Amino acid sequence: MPAENKSVTPRQIGLKDVHVALITSDGSSGTVYEKPIKISRAITAKITPSVNSETLYSDDGVEDELTAFAGCEVEIEQNALTLEHRALILGKKYSNGELVENSGDKAPKLALLFRSEKSNSTKAKPVYRYCVLYKGAFNEIEDEYETKGEKPNSKTTKIKGKFYDRESDGNWRMMLDTDADGVDTAKLDAFFTSVQEPTAQ
Repeated sequence: MPAENKSVTPRQIGLKDVHVALITSDGSSGTVYEKPIKISRAITAKITPSVNSETLYSDDGVEDELTAFAGCEVEIEQNALTLEHRALILGKKYSNGELVENSGDKAPKLALLFRSEKSNSTKAKPVYRYCVLYKGAFNEIEDEYETKGEKPNSKTTKIKGKFYDRESDGNWRMMLDTDADGVDTAKLDAFFTSVQEPTAQ
């Protein structure tokens, strides 16, 4: 059996198991989450971090570069989103199949979790990158409808939001590769059961 080529870095080739976990509290004593809940089936996800920077000049040259993390924009495309899950991530009222949207609704703070298959994955030994964004909120959802013609044209749902660092420790994201040396397998096993925290350094 040929040895694995370590010089080739595996690429991300998949996306599945998108979950959210509502934040109960976030402060100096730590961040507390509710149990993660899976929301529909994922198609694409785009995470765009933003950094504000300012260049300081003195003596006709660059003295320093000041930077500050400004959060990240998140866009997830899903096959569909149930009214119950819509209420969950946007802070709406839902009961018995009825969703009520009010001008005073406020989207809750939550964590976003998912995993992405890697190109070195096999059926016998699947390989994933697990990801959690620790704190953010989603925006109101744009709805699009179209009359049915001769060829069905199904619509997907896109949810957008802004995620940023936690008050408790400044962390905003953690990623775990299942094929990394020394990876904590207990964290992988419990990843979608409870929001996993970084190992103390």
